[in-house]
Amino acid sequence: MVDTSLKKVESTQSPKGEMGQKYLVSGKAVSMRLWEDEQPGEAKPETRRDYETVGYAIKGRAELHMEGQMILLEPGSSWVVPKGASHTYKILEPFTAVEATSPPAQVHGRDES
Repeated sequence: MVDTSLKKVESTQSPKGEMGQKYLVSGKAVSMRLWEDEQPGEAKPETRRDYETVGYAIKGRAELHMEGQMILLEPGSSWVVPKGASHTYKILEPFTAVEATSPPAQVHGRDES
């Protein structure tokens, strides 16, 4: 049976996670979240996640450090963090980005552990 569900999520009404992310629309295999005006500071704690993440920078600049590599994220940059890769972000300027995760990050507390 084909799923024909149509969903719309307004970011102004989206729930927020413990790390400041706004949860946007979510399907069975992929979900979106918004990081809005993340402020500069120390690097986020290094982590490994059991989902793949792809992202797109909208505003500001940040560094993505992953497995001994670093890339600069600027407006128009897109990136991927493979499932299980050790990584951290360092925000350099107020930063806004949208990410998609597969499987959905918020399911079973994947995002908060």
